[in-house]
Amino acid sequence: MSSWLDYTINGLIVGNLYALVAVGLALIFGVSRLINFAQGSIYVVGAYIGWVAVVQLRTPLAVTIVLVTVASALVGLIIERFGLRPLQNSARIAPLLATIGISFVLDQIVMLIFSPNPRALPSQLPDIRFQVGGGTIGLLDLLIAGVGISSALLLFVFLRFSKLGWAVRAAAQDRDAAMQMGVDVNRVNQVVFAIAAALGGLSGTLVGMYYNQIDTAMSLQATLKGVVAEVVGGAGNVPGAVAGGLLLGLVESYGVALFGTSYRNLFAFLLLIGVLVLRPNGLFASARQLPPEPLTGTFVAPSRPVRLPLWALLMAFAVFVLLPLFPVSSYVLQTLTNAWLFGMLALSLTLVAGTVGQVSLGHAALLAIGAYTSALLSVNLAFPVSVAIICGGLMSAALGTLLISPSFRLRGHYVSIATLAIGEIVSLVILNWEPVTRGPIGISGIPPLSLFGYDLIGAASIYWFCFVVMVLLALVQVRLLGSHIGRSFRAIRDDDVAARAYGLSLNRYKALAFIFGGFAAGVSGGIAAHLYSYINHETFNTQQSILALTIVILGGLGNVLGAIVGSVALVGLPEVFRIAAEYRILIYGIVLLLLVRFRPQGLLGTI
Repeated sequence: MSSWLDYTINGLIVGNLYALVAVGLALIFGVSRLINFAQGSIYVVGAYIGWVAVVQLRTPLAVTIVLVTVASALVGLIIERFGLRPLQNSARIAPLLATIGISFVLDQIVMLIFSPNPRALPSQLPDIRFQVGGGTIGLLDLLIAGVGISSALLLFVFLRFSKLGWAVRAAAQDRDAAMQMGVDVNRVNQVVFAIAAALGGLSGTLVGMYYNQIDTAMSLQATLKGVVAEVVGGAGNVPGAVAGGLLLGLVESYGVALFGTSYRNLFAFLLLIGVLVLRPNGLFASARQLPPEPLTGTFVAPSRPVRLPLWALLMAFAVFVLLPLFPVSSYVLQTLTNAWLFGMLALSLTLVAGTVGQVSLGHAALLAIGAYTSALLSVNLAFPVSVAIICGGLMSAALGTLLISPSFRLRGHYVSIATLAIGEIVSLVILNWEPVTRGPIGISGIPPLSLFGYDLIGAASIYWFCFVVMVLLALVQVRLLGSHIGRSFRAIRDDDVAARAYGLSLNRYKALAFIFGGFAAGVSGGIAAHLYSYINHETFNTQQSILALTIVILGGLGNVLGAIVGSVALVGLPEVFRIAAEYRILIYGIVLLLLVRFRPQGLLGTI
């Protein structure tokens, strides 16, 4: 009984920390209708500011809290002013993509300053614990609970009784009407981002003290947990975010008690998917609340695509085909081979996001499904490698579509959230399904690439193989998009209400897009598994999903040739010119920000 009381206390304490992040997300969503994927990065910034204050400056606890809160709020103000305000009149998808780019930039800056090595963040309170029933509670637990409760009360007083709080609530209810009544919406946004950042940064410091450790990789999980808590409570619903954070903390704590630590995150994302499918407005939303709006008209409008003449395409094709015959280093060939693999993934994503309008942030899960299927078939059942790769593509198409199908009924930014959660679920299932996937050990000894019984060992033969597969997938996709199916895809992307009125089955065509896209991604994952010879649950991660999305935007949404050009530009060129590896993610984030701001239609234009 005492252990369950301890798990309950732990769940409530951790839930308070989740609530701090979720409340900030709820405030921003309420005013801007934006899921701020940079919130987790501010959480990391706050954690490291707290580390500097505690370890380097040795400030008292009260001063540490004030310093972290103020510095994090300033970061939020900078993000709103320079990262998001210029996008006010852009497509609604643009700010979401910008927050992803901002997250990349902040994470990388912190990593470059402090290194990726974990650091201890000691608590500034004595390690004293009090007996409560059959369990115990410490001073840090009480501090976290006090910060959570006092933050909620202060926010309630601010929103209910101050003029600026009234302005925030008015903008959240109807932004346009608030502007007509003289509300300075820009000022409201500044206040909201400052409060959200302050809460997020403070949460990062408290989490670091609670676990006595911080590292630069915390941002993604912090964002995901905050998003889960916010969506469970109801997007834009501040009291719901608090309740959602506490519920999430309890679900995770009880899940750990029953199944072990490795299942902690799995329960969080299963809870999210269940809420999105059964009650997308959240558990604590009003029954009269309208459902989320579709993303109709929020994508980058189709632009005049750049039409390359046939002779230029044939010349480029010839150059890439003949390149291994010239005296180029194997490193260049390996780099371009990597670009071809990402090109296959980008083809998959540009079909799903750019053509049918499903912005997938968990697309790396399709890579993982294809990779594990091909690896297991070739290692355990001695399938020929080429057959195993095709089976990996088919499994990725079938299983990926089945997993993603619950999101077909979702609208707005919830689609992106659902796909991100499904990607994390796939990774966690791979980690925990040890009898099949070998769990954290991974799969080693994967046979090398082979074709018709001949092993592809040299860099040139592997290069040609990957290039030909990518070209074939691209040609199939061009043929698909030129058919009535492709026209139906674009109709759904541009206006799903009108498409439904004309008799198009939205779920059917979305499933078709994921089937074709899943096959391309699965083939890419299968080839990668045989190239790497070893894979585990971390081989294909969310960072690859975001990189694929950046490639697609760089080339042009829905543009087949753009997906290939974007892959070479974003994956190949940094490697060829030997840009230091530690700056690569920073480059990706800056490229995404610049594209969203100045060239949202991509290099070759959207179609």
